[in-house]
Amino acid sequence: MASTIFNIEGGLGKHIASTAVIKAYKKQHKDRKIIVVGAWPEVFLRNNDIARFYRQGNVPYFYEDFIFNKKDLEIFAQDPYRQKNHITKKTHLIKTWCDMIGVKYNHEPLELNFNIRELEEANTTIHQLLEPVRSNGKPLLIFQPFGGPGPPAQQNNYSWTRDLHPNVAQHIVDQLKDKYNILHICYEFHPTLNNVIRFHNVISKKVLCAMLHSSQKRLFVDSSLQHAAAAMNLPSTVVWVATQHKIFGYGLHDNIEPQSQNLKGTVDSYLYDYSFNGVTHECPYNDVNKIHKIDDIIASVNKS
Repeated sequence: MASTIFNIEGGLGKHIASTAVIKAYKKQHKDRKIIVVGAWPEVFLRNNDIARFYRQGNVPYFYEDFIFNKKDLEIFAQDPYRQKNHITKKTHLIKTWCDMIGVKYNHEPLELNFNIRELEEANTTIHQLLEPVRSNGKPLLIFQPFGGPGPPAQQNNYSWTRDLHPNVAQHIVDQLKDKYNILHICYEFHPTLNNVIRFHNVISKKVLCAMLHSSQKRLFVDSSLQHAAAAMNLPSTVVWVATQHKIFGYGLHDNIEPQSQNLKGTVDSYLYDYSFNGVTHECPYNDVNKIHKIDDIIASVNKS
C-alpha cells in the first residue's frame, strides 16, 4: 500500500495543529497509509486519518518496516517553521504546512479525540478542585496566563513574548474573581496568583485538555490549550503578545492583540523577530500596562 510518513517536531499545540494538515492531505490522497512520528503521539489516538503513530526515539524497525524497498513512499520531514511564508508571516501555520507538502487547504478542522478514561479522569480532577468552592455557584473560568514548554527547556518563569505579565494576570484575576471560580493552569515554576485555584500537577496532556469540557469560560495566551480549545470547538479569549493570531490562532476565538507591536526584531533576530522563550534583552516594552487594554480582556471573557 502507498504510504506517507509525517515527521512532526515541536510542542503539543503544533501537533494538534498538524491534525488539520493531515486531514487535508488524507482528503486528497484517500488511498495512502499515513504514519506519524512525533513527540506527542497521543494527540493522534482515534484519528481515522492515521494508520500508525510513533513517539520520537521509540521507532523499532521503522526503516525496515516503512522505508526499505518501498516503491510508493512519501516522506514529509520538513519543518513549516522554516518556510518563507511562515518566516515572513504571510500565511497561517496550517496553510503554510499544506503548501509545503503540496495540498490545498480548505479550512479542514483540527481533531482531538478522547476515550472514556481521559474524560472520567478530567471530570474527577475538576470535581476535586472545585469541591471547596462548589457551593458558591460561580461558573468555571480556566485561566492560562503563562505558557511555554516549562523546565528545563524554559529558563524563565515569565516569557514576555507569549505570557501575560504576572502583575497584569493578577489584575485580571482581581477583576474576575467575584464572578468566576478561576482555575489557574500552570507549571510549578510559574508565578503564583492570589484568589485562584492553582493547578500545576503533572498529568496526561490529553486529560488536561479534556478538562476544558468542564469550563464555562476560558482565557489563554498563545499556548497548547488555545489549540486544544479550537479542536474541541470551545470559543475562548486568547491574548497575544509577540506572536500573532493570524499565524497561530483561530477565528473561533476572541483574539486580543497588543496595543502596539515592534515586529522588526532586535540586533539578535535572525529568521524570527523574537524568540519563543522571551529573551530578556529583546523585550521592546517599557510599560507593561500599555501592552494590552485590560478592560478589553475583561469584556471579552464576560461576553455571553
